Amino acid sequence: MRLGLHYADFSHPDWATRLEERLVETARVADQGGVSLLTVMDHWFQMEQLGGPEQPMLEAYTTLGHLAAVTERVRLGALVTGVTYRHPALLAKQVTTLDRLSRGRALLGIGAAWHEREHVGLGVPFPSTSERFERLEEALQVCLRMWDDGAGGSEPFEGSHYRVAEPLSVPAPYQRPHPPILVGGSGERKTLRLVARYAQACNLFGEGPEVVAHKLDVLRRHCDDAGTDYDAIEKTVIVTDDAVADPDGFLATAQAYAGLGVETLVTGPVGDDPVGWTTRLVETVVPRLEQV
Repeated sequence: MRLGLHYADFSHPDWATRLEERLVETARVADQGGVSLLTVMDHWFQMEQLGGPEQPMLEAYTTLGHLAAVTERVRLGALVTGVTYRHPALLAKQVTTLDRLSRGRALLGIGAAWHEREHVGLGVPFPSTSERFERLEEALQVCLRMWDDGAGGSEPFEGSHYRVAEPLSVPAPYQRPHPPILVGGSGERKTLRLVARYAQACNLFGEGPEVVAHKLDVLRRHCDDAGTDYDAIEKTVIVTDDAVADPDGFLATAQAYAGLGVETLVTGPVGDDPVGWTTRLVETVVPRLEQV
């Protein structure tokens, strides 16, 4: 099993002067220590459970571009981009740029968006849930059209919400046919259907093996309906367990998820010292997790 590191909290001591160096050093430790995936949130405001808008939050793709320059191996992505945050053609261009500058390490993580407060706060439209899911499906189609290698890639896209006259992306992504697409979320009727139709990876909430097993059964049925390969989709699960404080418990959880076909377990630094926490993670957990 592989390990993903999700860096979501910038509010460590002295963050006003040390935020950047902590982030970079954590990324370097993760990269050199065998972490497979490094993600950041794509939010404008910090979430309420991590302190709310008064706490620091960096723009995701600028951050990922910087991390591409200070790492060598780890995959990079947002967990996840809200479809309402950017026009999908611009998003495809941003992910392409990240993929080029990282030499093929970009991942497009995308979802329907949920954080209404930041939209209202910054004056960005926040459509209804049904419209956001309509936009999500069209955004996936736009990104794939942008990444189409010649055969129709320049044909206009005409959807209900997006119109792209010239869906061109030059240079093309480093990864072919395109960077992997991860659709985040566990919704059974809409989200997992979009995973089955468009994605190469999913991200489920770690609500326990029984819940995840059910979600994966739903995903398998959607794949059968769509005629896509369930086994080709990377299954990732995000958990809140402190892997450093209780490595045995974390590894037992990983073993249970691995039995369901989960390939990547995503966790994040706990406490005031993300560098130290990540150092202990790669020293004590990653080598054992590789055996799961």
